[in-house]
Amino acid sequence: MTINEKTKECFAELSIMKSRNYDSLFKGRNLPSFVKDFILRRYTDDNGAVNGPAVEAYLASKMPSDAEMLKQCLLGGDSVNITTRFTVNTDMAKGMVRFTLPEINLSSDAFVSQELLENDAEPITDGEHWGNITLVYVEPEGRRKGYVLMTTYKAFEPYRIDVPYYMQARENFTTDEWIDFLVATMEYNPEEFSEEQKQELISRLLPLVEPRLNMIELGPKGTGKSYVYNNLSKHAWLLAGGRTSRAKLFYNKATRQFGVMKNYDVVGIDEITTFQFSDPNEMQSIMKSYLEAGKAAVDNTMFQSECGLMLLGNIPLDKDMRPINPSYVKCLPEMFRESATMDRFHGFIEGWKLPRLTKDHIIEGWVLNCEYFSSVLHILRFASEYDNVFSELVAVPHDCDLRDKTAVQRMSTAYHKLLFPHVRSLDNIDPEEIVTFKQLYNHYCLQPAMRRRQIIRDQCHRIDREFKPEVSEFSIIQ
Repeated sequence: MTINEKTKECFAELSIMKSRNYDSLFKGRNLPSFVKDFILRRYTDDNGAVNGPAVEAYLASKMPSDAEMLKQCLLGGDSVNITTRFTVNTDMAKGMVRFTLPEINLSSDAFVSQELLENDAEPITDGEHWGNITLVYVEPEGRRKGYVLMTTYKAFEPYRIDVPYYMQARENFTTDEWIDFLVATMEYNPEEFSEEQKQELISRLLPLVEPRLNMIELGPKGTGKSYVYNNLSKHAWLLAGGRTSRAKLFYNKATRQFGVMKNYDVVGIDEITTFQFSDPNEMQSIMKSYLEAGKAAVDNTMFQSECGLMLLGNIPLDKDMRPINPSYVKCLPEMFRESATMDRFHGFIEGWKLPRLTKDHIIEGWVLNCEYFSSVLHILRFASEYDNVFSELVAVPHDCDLRDKTAVQRMSTAYHKLLFPHVRSLDNIDPEEIVTFKQLYNHYCLQPAMRRRQIIRDQCHRIDREFKPEVSEFSIIQ
């Protein structure tokens, strides 16, 4: 049985057929994969055939791309109900909450109704959201201009997330099959990647399943570094455009609003090699505090979050596809080249081990709906029992550096959640099975975590000889 067939069998109600033939249905629409998967699942039959006209009709009615037509409907007195991405911004000076529709280019004269803001069942915070909303136009009155008002909102959470069901399904896969399953869910064809390459691919998911996991990936162009954080989860945010600020990331003192690091599980900074930061000295101070403890003071305001940070960028390679300069930090902005800042990153993904993607690398067949998958990862972030398993299984060296211990534990735990989510405790496992699981945990969780932390440790040593060159040796308790 192929991995596609097994996925369809074990996740009968949650799998979808992925095919490049369906891409044309979404032509001209910049929709992330988690939204496209929801639509495809809705209009796909048991044999994987998609009802194209039904998809087109749904898009036309619920996700209109014609901004002028939408505005005309509103001006004509109609209420408009759509499913869309929107961004909320509180205007403290005027005591109003504005929203914008980036895909439709709606003007700034758009506000969230007070009744909706007071609805505890569907809270609307500053930042980006995906959901179903109803819009009406409020006509001008006296000196007051006309404006658009959002009157209803339902968050884009189309599935009831049954984590025990997901864990039970995992038991039907071998470890190798489950790795292929994860790669396929990321929309890649596992048959086109080596075992080592699959390890690099699934490592991109680690910050989505473990709180405050900070990582770096450097590699060649065209290997899909930013795709995960742009498409697979509404709980991830990718910063692009080459420049950001403390106000954008952490806290805006002028508007008294928190930045994007407050509202997501992970924030990726793309093209980090050439990225610029407003006031790098201030940013480095805040960044070091946040990367260390998950909080930082901005004047008299304490910013606190469980969001991880992912740096993504390119690195020059030689003819053998290896970094020309062993000091990888040379590819990062100056603020990250300081050893104390680098030491606060937990692990490193060697993107140069991955191939430049072609159409053959893209999955064709049955895969798990990535909206459901990313929601499971979001829920597993705070499942503390996996940390307990690490404590039971792993012997931590008595002289271990505290940051090394934190990094290895977080990454090992994240790999555990990804690869063995069904093993939540050792209490109910037979002694013979515990021996096998220890071997699996060591090979797939502990050793990869140590290797990724070792790269960070090596980079710190190259910057500052005060840092010892090697991570202490963790081992499995026998």
